[in-house]
Amino acid sequence: MTQAMDKRPVVAVTLGDPSGIGPELAARLLARPQTLQQAKVVLVGDAWLWEQGQRQAGVTVETREIGGFAEARADEGQVPMFLPVQSVSPDEVQPATAAAPGGRSVLQVLDSCMDAAKAGEIDAICFAPLNKHAMKQGGLRHEDELHHFAEYLGVDSYFCEFNTLDGLWTSRISSHVPLADVPRYITKKRVVDAAALLYRSLQTSGVAQPRVAVAGLNPHNGEGGTCGREEIDVIEPAVRELNEQGMQVVGPYSPDTIFLRAREGALDGIVTMYHDQGQIALKLLGFSRGVTVQGGMPVPITTPAHGTAYDIAGQGKADVNAMANAFAIAARMGAASRQRQA
Repeated sequence: MTQAMDKRPVVAVTLGDPSGIGPELAARLLARPQTLQQAKVVLVGDAWLWEQGQRQAGVTVETREIGGFAEARADEGQVPMFLPVQSVSPDEVQPATAAAPGGRSVLQVLDSCMDAAKAGEIDAICFAPLNKHAMKQGGLRHEDELHHFAEYLGVDSYFCEFNTLDGLWTSRISSHVPLADVPRYITKKRVVDAAALLYRSLQTSGVAQPRVAVAGLNPHNGEGGTCGREEIDVIEPAVRELNEQGMQVVGPYSPDTIFLRAREGALDGIVTMYHDQGQIALKLLGFSRGVTVQGGMPVPITTPAHGTAYDIAGQGKADVNAMANAFAIAARMGAASRQRQA
């Protein structure tokens, strides 16, 4: 192993919901030669579940068992490290079923990874798909995993999910809230915070001069105020403030055409006003390749944008592309974060 490779970031990878496709995806990911070229990998999960994932994927992956995250930094091997935990037993898991034991397992493993991140033992986390309903049955007190991460890691500044696809990143002013509540989230401060966080995160991921645009809220961008005034009263002033801060952010652009600009390669990032405004577009453009990044966390955390795919769990059909993309982003951001701290 060369000296340059010794400086690879350490990325923790989890098996996700034990009833879904996560274990299979982890096996497919770790079987790819390029995975270990990007980072040192610490796979975290139950030994029986890891063995099951390999069987489902039809691969056998050599790993080196370690006793704790603290061993990972000094590792110079060319195989993934495996940190076994006991979070769930086989008789507690039903395939393709969202249940409390699986949710508890996911929470336990993710919390251990965040503990390692706080201790400086890892540089990033890439988790296989989880199920929010199972996690809530298993003890999740928040609306989603992002808010759990934020509380656990002590985040008190702006944070939001980013969804990415083939180099295009999107952020949201509001996320998992009823559509009727969206307008009250549209404030100048939230637009500025969301755009600035997206801009900085794109830079961390390797885009030196991000091209970021902000979507409007209303049909046809409000039609000059006759179909809503959020574009005039909130979004335009926010864009001016971002420009004054030195960020090349443009908009608002009509939400029904902004993704056409992105598809043509004119944008690196889009700030959307609510969940489905961006999600529908990205999933149509490439459902099997998308990635979710937990924006605003002190450690990079990524996952495939798709879910647990209970309908194909255990059938050996899972597509690893989104998981591989999520890992690549985690590795790049983890390397940049480690470099800043050096």
